[in-house]
Amino acid sequence: MKNPHYDATRRHHRPDGFQNTYLPFERKGLRELLRWRWQAWRQQLPRPPQQPIAVVAPDLGFIAANAAAGLAMQPAVTWIGHITTLVQFGGWNLLTDPVFSERCSPVQWAGPRRHTPPGLALEALPRIDVVLLSHNHYDHMDEASLRALARQPGGAPQVIAPLGHRTLLRRWGLHDVVELDWWQHHTLAADARHTSAEITLTPAQHWSSRGWNDAMRSLWGSFVVLSPDCHFFFSGDTGYSQDFRDIRRHFAHHQAGGGFDLALLPIGAYEPRWFMRGQHANPDEAVQMFEDLHVQRAVAVHWGTFQLTDESLDEPPRALARALHRHGIAPERFRALAIGETMTVPRRGDHSVPPTR
Repeated sequence: MKNPHYDATRRHHRPDGFQNTYLPFERKGLRELLRWRWQAWRQQLPRPPQQPIAVVAPDLGFIAANAAAGLAMQPAVTWIGHITTLVQFGGWNLLTDPVFSERCSPVQWAGPRRHTPPGLALEALPRIDVVLLSHNHYDHMDEASLRALARQPGGAPQVIAPLGHRTLLRRWGLHDVVELDWWQHHTLAADARHTSAEITLTPAQHWSSRGWNDAMRSLWGSFVVLSPDCHFFFSGDTGYSQDFRDIRRHFAHHQAGGGFDLALLPIGAYEPRWFMRGQHANPDEAVQMFEDLHVQRAVAVHWGTFQLTDESLDEPPRALARALHRHGIAPERFRALAIGETMTVPRRGDHSVPPTR
């Protein structure tokens, strides 16, 4: 099948799809999959969590008041679970990779099941203006959740996605879809209630597929969002690569030495390394991303909800704490929030505002 977006001048394009910038991804075959499962069975992995994943009641009053505040909105992020966050900034309510279903699977009677409920129910969300969709894997692109957002009061959100997602999203009722290639951007226009914001799709070290014969045919990526009151980075799903230093260099002239105010960085689904290294970062690599990007503060995502790999569900935050200690980074700068917890972010240029609620 030909890639309708193919551009021979772009190094990540292929005639039949896409590829990573630095480390080409090769999908593992049945032999590797069986080797992984056999080793996990022999070692009795994953082991049960040592303690429950922290879940708190969401601060619905703050979230609703912030959503109604327009230009006075306090930049804030609420961790809903796994990769899904509500980011509020500049009058905008934005969701990352919305997954509210019980399972991340093509069907709801099989596949990885939630160990923790969503920190915010779909019906408790403020009206969502924008969805950032990083790629088409089932734990990131959930049909039921996106169909529900298409029916939200006030109209469907705009979806900003990598190349190759528009047809499926429109089938699900989402017609305002902006597709981007790496380094292309889309501007959210300012009005009486919103600041302007520039959203750029940036590279990630990953891959795409929703079936057995469509690997790498749609693009994947991370996102940089620049607004007057908050610059933030959303990793999507990624392994570690030089891409993060490239992203920092690309946006350095916008930031006058201040770096990103916020990053949403993945710390889970990383064992065994021989199988996962090319697609999922471990906590030490996530801390290296934090340093490469020049980030003021980060929230850990992609952990604590679905048991996808061999590390225990509650191990990533412990590994993150060890990595932060090794790198000499204060733990309050890179936090593993409780599901449902909201963290406020100082407005750009004002680092006197406490970063937590």
